[in-house]
Amino acid sequence: MRIEVPYGKRTVEIRVDDGRVLGVVHPNQVSTGDPEQTIARALAKPLGSPTFQEFLSGDGDVLFIVNDGTRPTPTAQVLGMLAPMLEGVAVRFIVATGVHRAPTREEYDFIFGPLYERWADRIFAHDARRDEDMVYLGSSKNGTEMWVNRLGVEASRIVVIGSVEPHYFGGYTGGRKAFLPGIASYRTIEQNHRHAVRPEPRALLLEGNPVHEDMIDALRTVKDKRIFSIQTVLDAERRIYAATAGDIHESFYAAIEAANEVFCVSVPEKADVVVSVAPFPMDVDLYQSQKALDNGKLALKDGGILIMVSQCRTGLGERSFFELLSSSETPQAALDRIAAGYKLGWHKAAKMAEIALWAHMWAMTDLPEGEVSAAFMRPVKDLQAAVDEALDEKGPEARVLFLMDGCITVPMIAN
Repeated sequence: MRIEVPYGKRTVEIRVDDGRVLGVVHPNQVSTGDPEQTIARALAKPLGSPTFQEFLSGDGDVLFIVNDGTRPTPTAQVLGMLAPMLEGVAVRFIVATGVHRAPTREEYDFIFGPLYERWADRIFAHDARRDEDMVYLGSSKNGTEMWVNRLGVEASRIVVIGSVEPHYFGGYTGGRKAFLPGIASYRTIEQNHRHAVRPEPRALLLEGNPVHEDMIDALRTVKDKRIFSIQTVLDAERRIYAATAGDIHESFYAAIEAANEVFCVSVPEKADVVVSVAPFPMDVDLYQSQKALDNGKLALKDGGILIMVSQCRTGLGERSFFELLSSSETPQAALDRIAAGYKLGWHKAAKMAEIALWAHMWAMTDLPEGEVSAAFMRPVKDLQAAVDEALDEKGPEARVLFLMDGCITVPMIAN
């Protein structure tokens, strides 16, 4: 079998005997229509909300909260449809970076498309570390202090553009995530993400998930704000499969059903070897690519080999998780340090260390080999050689599963 594995903006071709391949898993194939018509239908029938035109009427400015370049959200496509309706409206934009860095010019072009030049002087990148930009709005029921960017607090009206797919500890992306972590302060995000090391937070789970509960509480602190939400669900080719609009909660929950249709994929059994790919743009760094490990583990046998494929084109990303791993002699030592006191980013270290206790992690990246090894992963440069060796190591009956969009595809083991 000839298999083309995404790596950055190119593919790597490998060959594996048919009988050794358990599956090549993509998000489920779904039928997509005209994307503009899909968005238009959502705008025409908003859930629990006036229409977008009615929302725009009246005085006051409108703040758009949009995702950064690490998300495949088709923000530019949505804004292109909204642009004619925004003539004469005082608009501003904030890129919901969470704790990520500000976008590069290339990423701004990806986010805003041809409209970037038109609105460049009204576009702001959230910086979670600028305490002077934050406003305190109270605490969540879990004790998280809600500090949010003042642009989101002071705006008369807010439009949220997001995309919904499974998230390994938030349950799902989209909707309420625009506020927390999107435009929240570093301390707020740190307090929220500390819950991710608990057993409850995982993909697809919302009820009883303390990370999600904090996100909902963040929105309650701005309960009097007028918010219009536009949520998209993409297919495997990043085409718009579904769209919802209106109330930020109703539009989010309505999009979940469509997201499950795309991203919850049945696999017959667990594999001895799993190749989990973080494709562009999720391959921006190791911090983001870790999601491919967390979903890949769901399809891996105990003692198996999990091979992450990600260019990690800008390096490590948020360094705190790497610094913890690289300064710990063993995975258990890293987990012990996390149990003694949490710092932002350590939830990712915890997830990686937990996998390292029962499985072997290998990684094909552009990172220096020493950095890969320091994160309890074995560096590999040749994917063909790595898959061949992994199968040989696991025995003649071993089989490999390829998870081609590992950051957002959730393998479901068939009963």
